Amino acid sequence: MRSARLSRLPGESNRPPSRNASGKQAGAIHYSRGGRGGGASPRRRRDAGAGAEGRGQALYAGVSRRRRQGKAIDAGRRCRGQPRARSREQSRSERRHAAGMEAGGPRRRLVHLDLKGAPPRASYLAEVLPLLRALGATGLLLEYEDTFPYAGPLEPLRAPHAYSPGEARAVLRQARAQGLEVVPLVQTFGHMEFVLKHKEFAHLREVKMFPNALNPHKEESRALVKAMIDQVMALHEDLKWFHIGCDEVYYLGEGEESKQWLQQQDNTPEKLCLSHIKAVASCVASSYPTVTPIVWDDMLRGISEETLAESGVPQLVQPMIWDYAADLDVEGKVHLVEKYRRCGFSKVWFASAFKGATGVNQSLTLIGHHLKNHLQWLKVASDSPADVLEGIALTGWQRYDHFSVLCELLPVAIPSLAVCLQALKNGGYSEKIKENVEKLLGMSNLETETFMSTSLGTFPGSNILTLVTQVSFYLKSSVDELLERNRYVTGWFSPYHRKRRIIHPIIMHHFQPDAVSLLSKWNAVVQDLQAAMEQVFYKCTVEEWMEENVHPSLQKLQEVVDDLDKAIKAQNQGHFN
Repeated sequence: MRSARLSRLPGESNRPPSRNASGKQAGAIHYSRGGRGGGASPRRRRDAGAGAEGRGQALYAGVSRRRRQGKAIDAGRRCRGQPRARSREQSRSERRHAAGMEAGGPRRRLVHLDLKGAPPRASYLAEVLPLLRALGATGLLLEYEDTFPYAGPLEPLRAPHAYSPGEARAVLRQARAQGLEVVPLVQTFGHMEFVLKHKEFAHLREVKMFPNALNPHKEESRALVKAMIDQVMALHEDLKWFHIGCDEVYYLGEGEESKQWLQQQDNTPEKLCLSHIKAVASCVASSYPTVTPIVWDDMLRGISEETLAESGVPQLVQPMIWDYAADLDVEGKVHLVEKYRRCGFSKVWFASAFKGATGVNQSLTLIGHHLKNHLQWLKVASDSPADVLEGIALTGWQRYDHFSVLCELLPVAIPSLAVCLQALKNGGYSEKIKENVEKLLGMSNLETETFMSTSLGTFPGSNILTLVTQVSFYLKSSVDELLERNRYVTGWFSPYHRKRRIIHPIIMHHFQPDAVSLLSKWNAVVQDLQAAMEQVFYKCTVEEWMEENVHPSLQKLQEVVDDLDKAIKAQNQGHFN
């Protein structure tokens, strides 16, 4: 990128304006209590299931009481001169080892690639995978959605930009070469929009009007799910786990067949949910006996221990407990782990977030938020029962659901992913770890509490981060500064003047050079950004991101410059009004 394009733009101060986590001006978007931000979409709300955890507090009161009694007994031993049974650090170290933990953090660390939005080209993933391994990743959680090369009756599910079978196999080979274990993720209950939006499968919706949830009563629904799983399984080798989704099954029980089913004695929405999860998990177990299904846990949190235990689900799946908040409730999560263990689940997974969890239209990643989330999960892991944690998935959501806008692009969030992976691998974050992250990313100074870093970085896609940061901070603000706060524009070239092509010859010289210069600079920046993005993403992603984040402001500036040219031309032709 030419140095001129990095120079300070008109209206830009030496210090960046106050921003929130979307990169927009402060006050434009506020964090909600929801884990993946505000807006209409309820996707990944971190307070989902909070009521269930609250209702379980009495259940765990006995556990807390026994802990207090244990502390009192231990204190009594010390008063009588008896040696303490084991030091706190020794006990914590033993718990970490037994609970699937290294000296630092969880042994299995899966990086989630959400491919339902902005799927990277296979060539870019080939560049990124070695970096992920170096940062501490041990595997990938691949959520294919419509990018999987489905064939036959399932071919309508393939997006135009879906990976070819050859591209998908190449990514899997490269992952194996890096020692990264792959866990595929296929939604089989909720978040089925990419399937149920198609006319061929619309009759399998739980509620006729909504494409989000699958009807669990139809045999054809189970056949569809099995066909999807079989095709994905066929492309993978030596799988140990397969994620079957099953989160946020909104409107379950509100379909006509479900309403009839629920009228029968002892039938409940919870049992309906568990019956479908059991059916899908049993399908996996019978066809692929060496593969263990994983499910998101939010639909299980509010179900009683008795109902869970009697369902048979705990013997078939491993729940993945997700929470993306910076202040997640450690004690509540430990209680939830204990509950699942008592119900019969042999192992559990955790799910954190390194991006896509703080705003539906986020463009920049606030690293500090995600680092705090991971540090909280380390506390949960340390305090959880021994031999229960299978691993953790660092989720990187690209859309809140199939129809929502894009969150932060993967290259933009790589510094956040690097910080979070290193924190998990080392059991915390320190200045020494920060220096190691900077070395691996080729950055001389990595900020975690702001969006601005002083160096460009050398990691794959670092130029996209630099340009997206510039656009997110300064494009709209610099255009608004000129068009809405420049008194020569607001006073002498208002919409009234522009419509009638009226311009004062003297006033024109007070803002025309700035407008033309600003447009020229932003066109150059956007041209660089588009070229950089096309190396990483398919054309549809570049178009979508530009239309959402660039065109609104740039077109507004372009229209003013065009109107100014028309007004000057009219004046020169003697049409001075």
